[in-house]
Amino acid sequence: MRTVKETKTIPEFVSELPDVDVSKRWERFWEILSAGKDRIAERFDVAPHPSCEGREYYTSPDESFEGSFNCHSGNEMEWLVHSWLGNRKNSLLDMNLTAFLGPQTTVPHLRIIFGTFPRIYFSADYLPRRNLWTDEEHLNKYFTPVNADYLAIKADDRFDWFVSQAPYIRAAESPIAVSISTDHDDDIIDLLQDYTEKFIDRWLGWVDDPQSVPEDQQASQQQHDHNLREMGYRLDPMNQHFVPAFGADEVDRMVDIRMGRQQMQESRTY
Repeated sequence: MRTVKETKTIPEFVSELPDVDVSKRWERFWEILSAGKDRIAERFDVAPHPSCEGREYYTSPDESFEGSFNCHSGNEMEWLVHSWLGNRKNSLLDMNLTAFLGPQTTVPHLRIIFGTFPRIYFSADYLPRRNLWTDEEHLNKYFTPVNADYLAIKADDRFDWFVSQAPYIRAAESPIAVSISTDHDDDIIDLLQDYTEKFIDRWLGWVDDPQSVPEDQQASQQQHDHNLREMGYRLDPMNQHFVPAFGADEVDRMVDIRMGRQQMQESRTY
């Protein structure tokens, strides 16, 4: 029986199995995330944001890390990010598709992550726009319908649940957040691709039939969403893993770019 220490950090996992070439996984995961990004971008009137200019492909000064950062913004879609960072020859990939909606609706934000460390990592979540402890309507509209799919993944013994050491990361997960690791297997990746496509389908259905936020409450909604973006990116424990290669100042700048600090400052109404 396989035993996995769930509370290790991802850098600890990587240090135990370095130099695993995960290039083929990068190709498959990037294809899945790119297809999802294209579907979302087609639905919204978005354009590339100037803050990510020149980041289509970049490397650390020592070339130990490489990545791509692509962000789009618009009226109904404040921050759509399609990105990756890692070392395809050395076990680690962190690949993301995130969509932060504008304040006109209560539809949750979307976050999907594929990666390797060098085991496959997958995470999918809808980020609540209301307090699920006290807003039963928001819970039942957006999270209860996902419960059966979540429980099916939870019961699948091919997956190990990944538990972050960081209290904020655990606090930021919704009740249907999937955060798993698994062995390399094409059939499992097919399953995760199907889960991702269904996850995006469901979300786009909500977007097409949203619960609207009254105009006089949209500034408050936007402030909530901006706080979520700022804290989520700033408190990500993976940031420190990249400091030796990029330097602390550059990592801080990368975090600002990832959260879209410039876009938030330009668009804020609160």
